[in-house]
Amino acid sequence: MTAPLAGIRILEVGTMLAGPYATMLLADLGAEVIKIEPPGGEISRQVSDSYFASLNRNKASICLDLNSPEGQTRLGELVAKSHALLVNLKPSAIRRLGLTYDALRRHNERIVCVAITGFGLDGGDEPAFDYVIQAATGVAALTGEPDGPPTLPGYSSADNSTGLAAALGLLAQITSGQGGQVDVSLRDVMLSQLNYHASAYLNDGVEPQRRQFGAHSYYVPAQIFPTADGYLALFVTHDAFWKSFAAEANIDGFESMAERVARRDEVLEVVTAALATDTAVNWESRLRPLGFRQRLFGRCRKH
Repeated sequence: MTAPLAGIRILEVGTMLAGPYATMLLADLGAEVIKIEPPGGEISRQVSDSYFASLNRNKASICLDLNSPEGQTRLGELVAKSHALLVNLKPSAIRRLGLTYDALRRHNERIVCVAITGFGLDGGDEPAFDYVIQAATGVAALTGEPDGPPTLPGYSSADNSTGLAAALGLLAQITSGQGGQVDVSLRDVMLSQLNYHASAYLNDGVEPQRRQFGAHSYYVPAQIFPTADGYLALFVTHDAFWKSFAAEANIDGFESMAERVARRDEVLEVVTAALATDTAVNWESRLRPLGFRQRLFGRCRKH
């Protein structure tokens, strides 16, 4: 079977995570990805072999010194035969190396150039890193216990999310049939993920807040719960789901979401007490056969 992106050639001048992750996803879909590495190799090779491999599967790799005339000549030859080029560096480095659409269109008018930066190509030249962006956009402030410090999720959510957005932007521009510049920033991507929190604040004046066990702002119960052994992730989005869960857990009342939200503390008290009567493994076994159309329950091990 022919892969969806077979026949598409993408050049990558990527470092660390966001850029390489974006092109790896496209390579997984069949695109030919040529990773352009500087002499000495891309910096993530210094982290570990497994780290590099986790972000660069299904790619070819070549070494080019883009600071040299020879490297620039070879880059132009590759651009002439490619559909897209993706880079994640500081804006000054992107422009200095001639990796924008304006610089490369002379080789290929239809080339799609994707730039991943911290704050946008015209947003200044400050370096940006995943955890810093999570803090700057308020994501860290939304995460953690109510009386605790801002918390990071333990993985590179800003880099991964930006990689996905960049891959989507690249495909959208290719589909248009026209070359052009796609500008993707970590800041904008993470701000966009505040969606319903930002909307509630800007339209209703409701300030976002951290809740215990990561409880959802709008759905109740929807959070991590302790059990007799381990923890259970319970996410009830519809009244029918609540009815099935409540019957299994021997809980009466709170039949509508509006009531459960209005009486959040009471609901969480009775649900916590019910889940404490059995282990996470057993709860998962008990809840799984109840006919839910999606997997609503997960288990987290204690360490």
